[in-house]
Amino acid sequence: MPQQFTHATYYSICDELAAIDTDFNNVIKLYGYPPFWSRPNTYESLVHIILEQQVSLASALSALNKLRERVQEITPARILLLTDTEMRECYCSRQKTAYIRYLAEAIISGQIDLEVFKQMEDEEIRRQLTALKGIGNWTVDVYVMFALQHTDVLPIGDLAIVNAIKRLKDLPKETTKEELITIAEDWKPYRTVASMLLWHYYLASPKSSPKERA
Repeated sequence: MPQQFTHATYYSICDELAAIDTDFNNVIKLYGYPPFWSRPNTYESLVHIILEQQVSLASALSALNKLRERVQEITPARILLLTDTEMRECYCSRQKTAYIRYLAEAIISGQIDLEVFKQMEDEEIRRQLTALKGIGNWTVDVYVMFALQHTDVLPIGDLAIVNAIKRLKDLPKETTKEELITIAEDWKPYRTVASMLLWHYYLASPKSSPKERA
């Protein structure tokens, strides 16, 4: 079973990362600890992540709230009862409507079992979820980080993470993802919590680095 972090271990892991990386230490000094971002291990959480693909968090949340208003509880069975028009009225694009339905059908058929995922290694979860149309590595990364609290995930497909590492480390814009992955090796086995620190830094200080302000 993969290692997980909890409320009880989260801040001590942040401290461990701060001890091995002075930039993280500066982030915590300047902005405090990152929030304990988490979501329940549910179909609704995966729908939320699908809605967040390539749009603002606010737009995704608006669509999610519209779906909640429409069906009260976002479950596979209730979502499959909605027509294309009803999904469109909930701000769901044609593509995302299809992705949300594929996932619902996979859960109802037993192809996907979110409860079993709790005991499963990252790569097997990734294999099963990415077999579904519309679910790629970024969606899996966010799900495993937020819903399952696995400790060692680096969502290198997330633009905010990429930009945060470059800014935090004063790296040139043309630094490749492969180079960033190499830098992140130092944060193992806590790359998920390192990512939380990076998101926190990115949101708290979008235009400057702790090095510039410390």
